[in-house]
Amino acid sequence: MIIVGERINGNTGRVREAIIARDADVIGEEARLQVAAGADFVDANAGTDPSREAEDMAWLVAAVQAAVDKPVCIDSPSLAALRAGLEAHRGRALVNSVTAEEERLGAVLELVQEHGAQVVALTLDDSGLPKTAEQRVAIAGRLAEAAEQHGIARGDLFFDPLARAVGVENEQGAAFLEAVAGIREAVPGAHVICGLSNISFQMPARRLLNRTFLAMAMARGMDAAILDPLDGGLMATVRAGETLLGLDDMCMGFIQAHREGQLEKWA
Repeated sequence: MIIVGERINGNTGRVREAIIARDADVIGEEARLQVAAGADFVDANAGTDPSREAEDMAWLVAAVQAAVDKPVCIDSPSLAALRAGLEAHRGRALVNSVTAEEERLGAVLELVQEHGAQVVALTLDDSGLPKTAEQRVAIAGRLAEAAEQHGIARGDLFFDPLARAVGVENEQGAAFLEAVAGIREAVPGAHVICGLSNISFQMPARRLLNRTFLAMAMARGMDAAILDPLDGGLMATVRAGETLLGLDDMCMGFIQAHREGQLEKWA
């Protein structure tokens, strides 16, 4: 399971203050904690005013990579901020994100191809948020074709079928899970990812919903998630899921996590 640590987000007070103040110690601490907990990528979302976001993103990417030897998930709706982050990044970054919206599709894919990056591809087009699994799979197919035209390999695509709050639209959990399986079949070789906590928005017992949803999505073929790696219950679910799905050779990852005390609270 590929884990993208979500904690460096300028929409939260402490991180926002650190970005504005250029406090690399706070950013570095957040990055190190997430990597120590199992993050494969560290998400960087500056979330600042558009007039300064590109500059802030470049600083943020550099601050993360000064602290940890992991790639950054450069997270912004702004093309200028994505470009600034990519230019500051060492090695291959993950870009979050591209959509099938006509105005955005080509420009982001050109940027991804130019920098040899990987990319999160949201199953969203100009008709708005998809409701059904079939709509999500169809959009993923179009995104895969566009990426291929830009020389981007399927293995560098992370499709996000867009988890939506079940508290608002009760059927969306099942639609997401069906979409995961459908995308895996329609676009073999690509990854499937999601921002996990979206599913439980405005619901009680959110951690329980998130853990259960994660296990169900893994069983359908989701192999990456944007989440808080400091949530021990989520990470324990990842380890257990990998083991039960035959993705943990000789169960050694699970056994090692147990020996290190990572699972005791959840056993």
